[in-house]
Amino acid sequence: MPDRAPDPAARTAQPVRCRWCTDDPLYVRYHDTEWGVPSRDSRHLFEMLILEGFQAGLSWLTILRRREALRAALLGFDPEALARTDDAWVQDRMRDASIIRNRLKLRAAGANARAWLALPDPVGLVWSVVGGQPIIHRYANVEDAPVAGPEAEALSRLLKRHGFTFVGPTICQSYLQAIGCLMDHTTDCHRHRALAD
Repeated sequence: MPDRAPDPAARTAQPVRCRWCTDDPLYVRYHDTEWGVPSRDSRHLFEMLILEGFQAGLSWLTILRRREALRAALLGFDPEALARTDDAWVQDRMRDASIIRNRLKLRAAGANARAWLALPDPVGLVWSVVGGQPIIHRYANVEDAPVAGPEAEALSRLLKRHGFTFVGPTICQSYLQAIGCLMDHTTDCHRHRALAD
């Protein structure tokens, strides 16, 4: 039998996370299991590119809260299905209150699907801006990471050249961080240790 009762604070102590991660369970799960994890899955990379485009002007938590509704409305983020969409499809989605109803973003989803499918190797193109391997940054503070670094600038130029929209450098920076090309968990974050090893 222990000499004293366990410290209740020890039972509820949370691991240290990047400061941008709020205590919202969706955000915590995204931060702890998805953000910054290197992905080479074409479907996942496409989904994240579309979601990052939808985030423009909004918070990421808004996107996470509507992710499943967006998945349903955007045909499971299937680029082949999205590539066949037209203005009538966009107009129909504009009546769906469960998603982000932005005509330009909805059109961009279809246009970006067509551009994605036209690439001979979309995964290779995305990863080419980091030389094929994740870049592990060692930022002590969230503010130390650039809003748009050279890799994001390069990806933005490449994607625009291939006909993508909603792929400015800031969106591309967030995208590269999300898919693990840039590992930008701060050094005090428990995920930095897990992903940097």
